[in-house]
Amino acid sequence: MSQSNGREAGRGPGRERHRGAVTLRRGAIPSSTADQRLLDSRGRGDWKTRDAWRALRILSEFVEGFDTLADLPPAVSVFGSARSGPDSAECRLAEQVGGALARAGYAVITGGGPGVMEAANRGASEAGGLSVGLGIELPFEQGINEWVDLAIDFRYFFARKTMFVKYAQAFVVLPGGFGTMDELFEALTLVQTGKVTRFPVVLMGVAYWQGLLDWMRDTMAADGKVGPVDLELICLTDDVNAAVRYIVEAEAALSVEQEAVRDEAVARTGADQQAAAEQAADQPRDN
Repeated sequence: MSQSNGREAGRGPGRERHRGAVTLRRGAIPSSTADQRLLDSRGRGDWKTRDAWRALRILSEFVEGFDTLADLPPAVSVFGSARSGPDSAECRLAEQVGGALARAGYAVITGGGPGVMEAANRGASEAGGLSVGLGIELPFEQGINEWVDLAIDFRYFFARKTMFVKYAQAFVVLPGGFGTMDELFEALTLVQTGKVTRFPVVLMGVAYWQGLLDWMRDTMAADGKVGPVDLELICLTDDVNAAVRYIVEAEAALSVEQEAVRDEAVARTGADQQAAAEQAADQPRDN
C-alpha cells in the first residue's frame, strides 16, 4: 500500500519556509527566494510589471518593521554564526552576553536563527529581557528559534539590515561567516562615514578576530586604505562585563554630547531673539 492511516507517503512534516506573513511547506516551497528573483538580471523582460509590484512589497516590509519595532526599548544587535554548536565557546559567550545586556536594560536583537543567535536570544530571555529575532527567507530555511519573544520574517536582506541598525544602540559581533562579516563591515562603514552617530562595535572572540584586525592594521591602514582612527571604531574583548560597559559608556557619552548640542542651540536661539528685540527697540517709531 502507498498510504498509511489515510496519509500519502512522503506527506509528513517536512521543510518549512516563511515568506513574510506566508508559511510554505513541502511542494509549495519555490526553488528561489524573493531576493534572488529581485536581483536576477536575466529576467528583465517583465520588469515593468513585476518590479513595480515588488516595490510595494519592499515598502510593506519597511512599514511592518518600523511599526513593530517603534516602541522597542534601547537594544543591541548581536551577530554570529548559525552553524555554531550549542556547546561551542562562541555560543556560551553569546548566552552570557545576551543575559548581561538584558540585565543592563537592553533588548537583544538577532537574526532569529540557530547557533550564536539562539544562544544570545536565550541569554536575554532567561535574564528577563526582551528577545527579538529578525528572520530572513533563505533557500535552506532556518526558522525562528524558540527563545525569541518578538519576531519578524523578512523577504529582503536590505530591509532586514535597516532594522538591525535603526533599532540598536550597538553591535556585538561574535565568530561567524560571510553574513557576520557583511553585518560587521556595514556597521563600520556607517560609523566611518557618519551615517550613524557613535555606534559602538564590539568584537567578541579575540582568538577568532585577532588575525583580521592585524590584517586591517598591517595591510589596509599601512596602505592608506583606512586611517588609524578608523581602527579605533572597534572594541575587541572576551570580557562580557567590559563589552557591556563599553556600550553603556558610549551611550552615556553620546547623551552628554547631544545635550550640549541642544543647550548650544537654545542659547543661540535666545541670543538671536534678544538681538532682534534690541534691534526693533532701536528703530524709530512713527508718530
